Amino acid sequence: MIYSITLNPSIDYVVTLPALSLGLVNRLDGADKLPGGKGINVSRILRALNQPTTALGFVGGFTGQFIQDALRTLGLACGFTPIAGDTRINVKLKAQQETELNAPGPTISEAEATAFRTDLAARLAPGDVVVMAGSLPNGLPQTFYRDLIPVIQAAHAEFVIDTTGQALLDTLADHPLVVKPNHHELAALFGDAEYQDVAAIVAAGRKLLALGAQHVLVSMAGKGALMITKDKAYHGNVAKDTVVNSVGAGDSMLAGFTGTLATTGDALEAFKQGLACGSATAFSKDLADRAKIDQVYRTITMEEV
Repeated sequence: MIYSITLNPSIDYVVTLPALSLGLVNRLDGADKLPGGKGINVSRILRALNQPTTALGFVGGFTGQFIQDALRTLGLACGFTPIAGDTRINVKLKAQQETELNAPGPTISEAEATAFRTDLAARLAPGDVVVMAGSLPNGLPQTFYRDLIPVIQAAHAEFVIDTTGQALLDTLADHPLVVKPNHHELAALFGDAEYQDVAAIVAAGRKLLALGAQHVLVSMAGKGALMITKDKAYHGNVAKDTVVNSVGAGDSMLAGFTGTLATTGDALEAFKQGLACGSATAFSKDLADRAKIDQVYRTITMEEV
């Protein structure tokens, strides 16, 4: 089982209009309500790939109920911890350009945090994978994700944490299954200027492996992505298409890689599936469906570097 953790999920209220005029009444062309959050995105893509997954986190109020109902309608298993506060609503405004209005979310009590940890420990079994992604709500310490790692490892399960900077470096000694910085974040990790070639990116990725990461993915926007292991490095890309969605592509890549690696043990195939999922979401209005993922997968080019 692959568990996703979204500690501060949201309803994403996505509105579209030709142009936004501040201070005036604006008529929308369309509006959609979607269950949002990085971990939830991971589970939604895993579900599209028919991978076993359960979405965990905190939900409360009518907004939290909407998220659970929406995910179950998609056939996705949920195991959220109930809280007293209301789950937040984020506004994604698509006009001349994309604008996001993200709410802070509820405050999690110590009792609610304890209930979550207890539930997670009871669920885990050897071979499971836990994907931790997204922001922390108020009330939780900044170390909350890192403090879950001993709970996960005690069950002989693996973990993935989608974070950057010092928070990422602090987890490497515990051997995350995969880390996924982009090339800008990778340079910032080591205090470097922008890398000018693939060889420099691979060298920096190997530093993450030396510090404890099991696999390293590096996304490079329109230039594809890299997978770096102890023995090899691969550069992958897909056929050009129109990018229409900036939300969830990284989560989709992480889901495709993690799910495929967990079920096949084949890192190269996992990289291909991750690249297909991430790119397919970038080419879709919402997270990609299986048909789009399969279509993009057929266009992948791969070379060892």
